[in-house]
Amino acid sequence: MRSLFWLLAVFAAAVALVLLGRIDAGYVLFIYPPYRVEVSMLLFAIAVLVLVILSYVALRLLGHALALPTLVSAYRTRRRRERAIEALAAGLQAYYEGRYARAEKEAALAFDNGPASAVGALLAARATHQMRDFERRDRWLERAGAVGGPLREALLVSRAELALEERDFRAARDALRSLHGSGPKHIATQRMLLRAERGAGAWEEVLRLATQLLKRDAIAPALAEEYKVQAMVELLKRSADDPGAFERRWRDTASADQVLPRIAAAAARHATALGKAALAREILEKALGGEWSAPLLAAYAELPRSIDAARRSAEARLRIERGERWLAERHRDPDLLSTLGRLCAQAELWGKARSFLEASLSFEESRAAHLELARLDEQLGQHVDAQRHYRRAAELQQEFRPSPAA
Repeated sequence: MRSLFWLLAVFAAAVALVLLGRIDAGYVLFIYPPYRVEVSMLLFAIAVLVLVILSYVALRLLGHALALPTLVSAYRTRRRRERAIEALAAGLQAYYEGRYARAEKEAALAFDNGPASAVGALLAARATHQMRDFERRDRWLERAGAVGGPLREALLVSRAELALEERDFRAARDALRSLHGSGPKHIATQRMLLRAERGAGAWEEVLRLATQLLKRDAIAPALAEEYKVQAMVELLKRSADDPGAFERRWRDTASADQVLPRIAAAAARHATALGKAALAREILEKALGGEWSAPLLAAYAELPRSIDAARRSAEARLRIERGERWLAERHRDPDLLSTLGRLCAQAELWGKARSFLEASLSFEESRAAHLELARLDEQLGQHVDAQRHYRRAAELQQEFRPSPAA
């Protein structure tokens, strides 16, 4: 449509020019002594129009000639950028295909030729890391850092991810802390920091991060619970050398966490090792009130070895009284019966100990109950019965031992 319009315009101008030439009687006179030139008005107009057009074309050609170096430089820059983008795309494809040598080669081209040189260096670093060439990987990371710009966060995250893959948790933690100290805290990097802190044994931070991520629904509740339990167990372990510090740590633990079986069992074990029998009893009774657990019952039968015989016997009798109240509700529980048998043996109530242990075996045969009966028979000088229980305990151990094929 546009071409048709211009064609009609040209024809109209030609017709107008012919009509003007027929009716126009004017002329233009040029005098340059001794010369005198006379031309028609129409010819003069055509000559002026041609001169203007030629001048315009000449000026355009001159402008293009003067701008030629700039145009060539811009063309080369554009081609270099396009080549870098193509190389970066090819490098990413090769990386995801597992062709890491090819990925590094293409990333090096992107680094040398384009505006995304830092991205190319990071891709090359990841490719060389997958090839286990850590020296070359570090050189690529240094190049990416030297480029600078807005990719500082990407560089720190890459350093952290690569360090986590190498299980260098402290280096990963330092990179992520530096990242969080200078900008917003993203969920992805907080999850990475949680892994790094857990690997480095910073259990206070693990507890804090797991709680934060759970509140933001950024981690599965079961996984957050596992991390929190592990962190609290480790924190209790760290304070287990100092009775005062351990008790303060336990009192500061939330009531909802105190009844969790793993935490309660660990706390009771440390309290028993520190000679705090009453605290261990309080911990276990509270936890058993929240959740009935065989490991907690087994821990309930453990008494401190550092206290004298009279105190051990008195503590055992207190626990027996509590256990017998539980027995009124759980009279067929083999674990409870076994625990009461062990406590009676420590209180030197030999008859009750045998009765409870045999009752436990009548409901469920267990290696622990046979071993307790064997020790009890040895204590009473009944060596034949003791050997019989030892043999049965060994047989049960052999039965439950996993086969090599498993």
